[in-house]
Amino acid sequence: MKKAIAIVLSVMFVFALTAATFAAEKKESASTEKKEMAAEKKAAKKKVMHKQITGEVTAVDAKANTVTVKGKKAEVTVTVDEKTKFMPKGKTIADVTAGEKVMVKYTEAEGANTAKSIKIEAKKAAKKSKKAEKKEAAPAPAKEEKAPAKKPAAGY
Repeated sequence: MKKAIAIVLSVMFVFALTAATFAAEKKESASTEKKEMAAEKKAAKKKVMHKQITGEVTAVDAKANTVTVKGKKAEVTVTVDEKTKFMPKGKTIADVTAGEKVMVKYTEAEGANTAKSIKIEAKKAAKKSKKAEKKEAAPAPAKEEKAPAKKPAAGY
């Protein structure tokens, strides 16, 4: 009888060890899957990069909905979609012309550049000429002679 009890206890002990081993493997595989999913999400976020370029428009293709902008370092072609915001409000891709200064905020994902916003900057040359005209038209103010500064009285 003692031998039978010893055999039953040893069999139960073996089952307990195998059950604990399988449970540990399941936890490891679940945590590994979670880590892999988190790494994939980070990689997906890294693939989508938000960028900005300020420069002169070199080409506009209204049929293909693309605008090419030459900045200080590079020339970038962005695709305009229905979500693209134009500033000043009410402007469209048809209002963008070659030679204009623009600031484009776009996302770069999988080799495609999609414009999020395009800000058409006011023409500075026109503003400068208007300022120059105003300066020429206004007479120069006459110089005022300054009276000598009064010295404080001596004493306390």
